[in-house]
Amino acid sequence: MEMQNLRKYRQSGFTLVEIAIVLVIIGLLIGGVLKGRELITNAKIKRVESDFSGVSAAIYAYQDRYGVQPGDDPAASTRFAGTWGATDDGDGDGEIEGGWDATTNNSESRMMWKHLRGAGLIAGPVDNTNQSYQQPTNSFGGIVGIDSNLYSLTGQNIVFGDIPGDIAQILEARGDDGDPTTGSIQGHDTDTSYALDTLYDVGFRQ
Repeated sequence: MEMQNLRKYRQSGFTLVEIAIVLVIIGLLIGGVLKGRELITNAKIKRVESDFSGVSAAIYAYQDRYGVQPGDDPAASTRFAGTWGATDDGDGDGEIEGGWDATTNNSESRMMWKHLRGAGLIAGPVDNTNQSYQQPTNSFGGIVGIDSNLYSLTGQNIVFGDIPGDIAQILEARGDDGDPTTGSIQGHDTDTSYALDTLYDVGFRQ
């Protein structure tokens, strides 16, 4: 009787082979999750680069069509369908004025997005709601805006807000010199390297 109980006890446990198989399966699952995250991150990085090219192309296309920059266009309110007012016109001085993260709709850096939407160069509403002027969101959750002379960048810059430091580092390595304070991609005034756990507003020279 005791021998039968002992056999039952032995048969109820896991063998080393079974444990090894379970560990292999767990390892494959973890590896798959990590690889999936890597693929998602790479896709987001490519989206930032694509968005930079897309916004630049939209601005240049607007200039080619109308001879003036979006946001600075003094005749935008008469060009397009939708809801427009005199306050939607720029001053025509050749610059898109205002901060890249402006929140007031009469800032040229924010009106630019309504002008581009009115021209059909980017998607979005063309009315008197805030959404017509709202800066688009980048793939890491921050907004995309336009500014002039950000950091030590000259001219107009397209800015991607709230980019994680490790991602900014990759963008620098892929498109510039790796230094946040120099070159055509910049994320800081003085720090010559990115802190991986810090968020940066990264500017791209247009």
